[in-house]
Amino acid sequence: MQFHLDGYRFGDPSLTDPSAHATAARAPDRLPSEVDVLIVGCGPAGLTLAAQLAAFPEIKTAIVDQKYGPLQLGQADGVACRTMEMFQAFGFREEVEREAYWVNETTFWRPDPKDASRIVRQGRVQDVEDGLSDYPHVILNQARVHEFYLEKMRKSPNRLEPNYGRRLVHLDIDAAKSADRAAYPITASFERGDVYQGGFGQPETMRAKFVVGCDGARSVVRQALGRSLHGDAANQAWGVMDVLAVTTFPDIRMKSLIQSAGEGSIVLIPREGGYLVRIYVELDKLKAHERITSKNITIDRLIAAAQRIFHPYTLDVKEVAWWSCYEIGQRLTDKFDDVPAHDLSTRLPRAFIAGDACHTHSPKAGQGMNVSMQDTFNLGWKLAAVLRGQAKHELLHTYSAERQAIAKTLIDFDREWAAMLSAPLKSASNPKGVEPAEVQKYFVKHGHYTAGTATKYSPSTLTGKADHQHLANGFEIGTRFHSAPVIRLADAKPQRLGDTLLADGRWRLIAFADQQDQTAPSSPLRALCDFLYKSERSPIRRFTPDGADVDAVFDVRFVLQQAYRDLPLGALPEAVLPGKGRYGLRDYEKVFCPDLKSGRDIFEMRGIDRKRGALLIVRPDQYVAHVLPLDGYGELTKFFDTFMIEAK
Repeated sequence: MQFHLDGYRFGDPSLTDPSAHATAARAPDRLPSEVDVLIVGCGPAGLTLAAQLAAFPEIKTAIVDQKYGPLQLGQADGVACRTMEMFQAFGFREEVEREAYWVNETTFWRPDPKDASRIVRQGRVQDVEDGLSDYPHVILNQARVHEFYLEKMRKSPNRLEPNYGRRLVHLDIDAAKSADRAAYPITASFERGDVYQGGFGQPETMRAKFVVGCDGARSVVRQALGRSLHGDAANQAWGVMDVLAVTTFPDIRMKSLIQSAGEGSIVLIPREGGYLVRIYVELDKLKAHERITSKNITIDRLIAAAQRIFHPYTLDVKEVAWWSCYEIGQRLTDKFDDVPAHDLSTRLPRAFIAGDACHTHSPKAGQGMNVSMQDTFNLGWKLAAVLRGQAKHELLHTYSAERQAIAKTLIDFDREWAAMLSAPLKSASNPKGVEPAEVQKYFVKHGHYTAGTATKYSPSTLTGKADHQHLANGFEIGTRFHSAPVIRLADAKPQRLGDTLLADGRWRLIAFADQQDQTAPSSPLRALCDFLYKSERSPIRRFTPDGADVDAVFDVRFVLQQAYRDLPLGALPEAVLPGKGRYGLRDYEKVFCPDLKSGRDIFEMRGIDRKRGALLIVRPDQYVAHVLPLDGYGELTKFFDTFMIEAK
């Protein structure tokens, strides 16, 4: 974290100076009359978006929820490795790691071949393969994740706070004004549901430039867009309970998949704190068109079902913190914004949906909360870029195009995985059933999905073609930036390169140097610096506003091949230490070297062409947009020309 740029600061460095919107944002008794972005729903998707937009002082955001206050007990709890990378960008990954349960291994249980009434451990696997991510797969109460986001919002320039107790009753979108940047084409009508100063039942109205519905599977915003969730329920009922229990089951503190011969299956997830455990219990098959509400399932029935599946081990439940029942189903909306497919060339998006409002998953693969947060991490920087005048409005078409395709892929995986867990076991009377060993094999094979790292965006405005992929094979275009260890040159600090990719809306240009002497006047790295900081064609020169810091829009980082002790910092191009702020202070945190001492050379780990080097374009949401040669100035310029607006 950098601070002191414009003068010495004391106190909490994460607390930013308040913006002009800060006072209004902290008024829980009334809604602002006009905002740039209205977010409906304070779930994971809504809070991810709010936390990102709150970082921009010039953007006025409101987030509303019909609940009367923050979530107290979360339903989702699995935090994928990719989500932990995102939490690092928001600045609270370490707190999550410290509090959470770490999923290190997963065990698999099956009926005992000698006595099918008993279960035995069939195998165990490492939960996340080595090298897939710098961060673990963890379990933490969703409500606690919300708290981290809310704290981030409170410390932001806008001091953003949710407005609770507001039920959205009507949403009007004036499509004729979609192309007018100054217009507020969204009119949202709310009904007060709280009793703050006698507000219960009172109507309120707000105008907005954009609205994002993060309001769940029964989304009012989605209904206002005329869109529906489509898909098939699996006619399978599951119960879930968070319990404190005394048990003889030996893997009670391991994530476990348990399949019994005739009593169904259990997915066991240990929770944070050392004692609590979540148990998903397979219940009866539902008949066609039957709803789980008609089954009259009680917590006693749920506990009894779990006890039968655990046999011969005992389960004595002492306290139930929370429990529920649900139907497995995977559903998807055809589009995630308000523009009909036939109007793409004539109409611009103003309304969006995210998370459960546009896709629903079973809890078995831990996809729901994680994919929802990735939705709005994708959308947030795009909205900010358009509202700040950095990007063309057309950029917002890419949100639905990118995330709908990803959601479909993950739902297909989730459907297969959920069906496999619910399928009858293979036996003499059921030769078409599932072998427990197949479940373990499938889990290992598809670990990238459960870790959240399987996302790959197709070539588009924001994702280049693979013409130069061979220069950096380990940074696959369209996938998330796969971090690796480096040493910061100026102070010899070991760190992960990916930790520099903060959720601040900036593009990253990461230059991996070639083998030449980088202090020489003729080095490609020096030529690249000359282009980036001096050429009139440079994206930095064209798209950075006058008076702004040189890295306000593009954060350029340099990774050299030599050991840090072999490089004289002062002999490198001056541009690698840019002057910033009112004093023109040098930023010494832009240049890195491989971590040769540990043997983890980023050039080897990520397949960087040592002879030629490579230039990576990394999106604000941490995905690799392009791989170019160090002298690929024309392609670099062309890439940003398609969607960015020249600064005034």
